[in-house]
Amino acid sequence: MEREQALEELKSRIENENLIKHSLAVEAIMKDLAFYFKEDIDKWGLAGLLHDIDCEKTAGDISKHSLVGAEILESLDIESSIIYAVKAHNDYHGIERKRKIDKALYCADPVAGLITASALILPSRKLEDVTVDFVMKRMNEKGFAKGANREQIKSCEQLGLSLEKFIEIALEAMKKISYVLGL
Repeated sequence: MEREQALEELKSRIENENLIKHSLAVEAIMKDLAFYFKEDIDKWGLAGLLHDIDCEKTAGDISKHSLVGAEILESLDIESSIIYAVKAHNDYHGIERKRKIDKALYCADPVAGLITASALILPSRKLEDVTVDFVMKRMNEKGFAKGANREQIKSCEQLGLSLEKFIEIALEAMKKISYVLGL
C-alpha cells in the first residue's frame, strides 16, 4: 500500500486530530529509525502511521486494541510483518517482539507522546525549542506525561540504542514534520 492511501485509510477511521498527529509523529520516528538501521523506510513508516488505526473503534478497550487494528490491516492487504508489529505494540496481548520493526514500534509509540508533551509545556509550544536534555529530564519526572510508559521507551536498548540516542533520533524526526504536527 502506498503511503497516501494508508493515510486516507487512517483518516477514514480516526476523527480525532490529535490521534492523527500522533500517528504521523510515530510514522516519522519509525522512518528515521529505519534509516538509522538501514531497514525498509516505507515499511517501517507504514507501521508507525497505521499502528493506532483501531483506536476509535476499540474506544480504549486495551483487550481489543491492535487485534482489531490487525484485522483492519489484513482486510487492506497490508504486509504481514507490519500487521505483526502492530499487534505486538500492545503489551496486553503478550505477543513477542521478534524483529527490529516490532521493537522499534513498541518504543516509538510512547516517545512520540513524551516529546509532544515536552513541547507543549514550553512557552513557545514548539518542537524547535525542545532539546534531548529537556526530554531526558521530563523522562525522569514520574508525574509528567503519565501515559508515556517509561519502561516501554527504555526498551529502545533492545535495539542497541542508548536512551539518549533514541530520544535524539525521535526528536529530530518529529522536528522535521513540526509544521504538520502544529508544534
